[in-house]
Amino acid sequence: MTWRNDSGLAQRSVVVTGAAGGIGRSVTKAFAEAGAFVVAVDVPGSPVGEVVAALPGGPHLAIEANLLDLAGHAAIFDRAAELAPLAALAHLAAVLRRKTNVEDVTEEDWDLQLDVNLKVTFFLDRAAHTAFRKAGTPGAIVNFTSQGWWTGGFGGSVVYAASKGGVTTLTKGLARSFAPSGVRVNAVSPGGVDTPMMNQGMSPGAMETFLTTVPLGRLAQTDELTGAVLFLASDASSYVTGSVINVSGGQLMY
Repeated sequence: MTWRNDSGLAQRSVVVTGAAGGIGRSVTKAFAEAGAFVVAVDVPGSPVGEVVAALPGGPHLAIEANLLDLAGHAAIFDRAAELAPLAALAHLAAVLRRKTNVEDVTEEDWDLQLDVNLKVTFFLDRAAHTAFRKAGTPGAIVNFTSQGWWTGGFGGSVVYAASKGGVTTLTKGLARSFAPSGVRVNAVSPGGVDTPMMNQGMSPGAMETFLTTVPLGRLAQTDELTGAVLFLASDASSYVTGSVINVSGGQLMY
C-alpha cells in the first residue's frame, strides 16, 4: 500500500467548518492542495469567501452558516454532493470563553460553549453520516477536540475542556454507531497552537509558563495540524476509527 495524503480525496468534496479560523484556513488549503473540492463553512460575516477565493484548484464553495441552526446542516452536505462525491467532514468550528477562574463563568458561557462545541458536533456528524448513507459510500469524519479533554482545563477554561471531553467521548461512540455504514469517526487533539483563540486573554507571563510545559518549547503553527487531519480523512487511515491523534508538542503524552 502506497501512503499518500491525497488518497481518496482528489476530485471528491470535503466539508470544513471553522474554515476562516487559524487552523481552519490551513486545513482548508491542505485539502485543496490534495486535489479535493472544498466546501468551507464559517459564521455569517466571516472572511470565509476570501479563504475560498485564495484556494488552488477547485471548484470550491464558501458557505456562511450558523451551525446552531441544526436544521441547516443537511443542506451543507447536499451542496457538497453537488460538487463531487463526499469524502470527508473536518469539523473545526468551536468557541472558547476563557475566564480567570471558575467563579467568573456564567450560565451563558456554559450554554454557548456546550451548544457550539458539543451539541453541534453531534448533529453535524449525524448529518454527515446521513449524507454518506444517502450516497451509498463510505466516508470519514474528523472532529476537533483539545488536550483539555484529558487535563480538564485550567481555571476558567474548564467549561471549554468539558465540552471537548464530550467531543472525545462522542467521537468514540459515533465511531461504533457509524461503523456498519463504513463511516469512520476520529478526532485530532491539538495542544497549544499559535491562533487568536489560543492567545486571547493570555498574558505574556501566562504564555511563558505555558510553554515551559511543552517539551518542544513552542506553540504549533497552524499548518502543523494539517497532516493529522488529512491522514484521518484519507484512505491512508482506512482501518482507523474511534481514535484521537494528539498533536501537542509532547505536552500531553498518554
